[in-house]
Amino acid sequence: MMDEIAAVRSIWSDLGLPGLIDVHTHFMPKNVMDKVWQYFDSQGPLIGREWPITYRADEQQRLATLREFGVRRFSSLVYPHKPDMAAWLNQWAREFARNTPDCLSTATFYPEEQAGRYVAEAIDAGTQIFKAHIQVGAYDPNDPLLDEVWGMVEDAAVPVVIHCGSGPAPGEYTGPERVEKLLARHPRLVLIIAHMGMPEYSEFLDLAERFDGVRLDTTMAFTPFSEAMMPFPPADRARLYDLGERILFGSDFPNIPYGYADALRHTVDLPGIDDTWRRNVLHDNAARLFGVASR
Repeated sequence: MMDEIAAVRSIWSDLGLPGLIDVHTHFMPKNVMDKVWQYFDSQGPLIGREWPITYRADEQQRLATLREFGVRRFSSLVYPHKPDMAAWLNQWAREFARNTPDCLSTATFYPEEQAGRYVAEAIDAGTQIFKAHIQVGAYDPNDPLLDEVWGMVEDAAVPVVIHCGSGPAPGEYTGPERVEKLLARHPRLVLIIAHMGMPEYSEFLDLAERFDGVRLDTTMAFTPFSEAMMPFPPADRARLYDLGERILFGSDFPNIPYGYADALRHTVDLPGIDDTWRRNVLHDNAARLFGVASR
């Protein structure tokens, strides 16, 4: 672990950064996290390869690991897979952020009658980032039960990390078409497309070029694990550079099947980028978005 800590810290320190900001990390109630890990443990037959959890440890050890890596801010992305779950997750995440000052205050939602109420409460309580998981939640982001939610989130300009791409396995409502429809109705939404929209990279880059609020996170993209299944198209590499102020580093910690340093290396070693792009993606873009002191 000491070697990995040194490797991670050397990447950001060599760029003159004060650390990293990771917009895509998961902290959840223990019983929920255990079920998530069980899900990944069973994913081998679904994706055609095993998915070991590299950082399977208790909560305090996971927090210590991120801090040792030099992660200045991170998220506790929670998400429901059924009704009557989101409000409880929000209460847990609010308390977690209260006790963990370096964690962005996180919340979520689900298409249900009470969604508008608990999302309003979350915004009033200072939520800094929402998570919407279209694949796991198995819902259309344009469900009428979410109309009020999207309007409130848009007006409050709270970023939403949205897993809407069809990787690692497609869902009934994944893909760019429904997100494009959502943005046509709510063009000021600040959406952070998880996993670069994998595998529909090109289509989600299109949306980032069309809508000023759309960003993408690098979670699992560019790594050998993902490239073997859903490679990023070489023809779009120039667009990565051009959108360098709209791309944010994300890791999926602790649920990644490789080391944290590997995720960083495969991001900073992309062809055609420069140190300004690297600094923006690893830290400065998120610092601007979330109001974190840059130095």
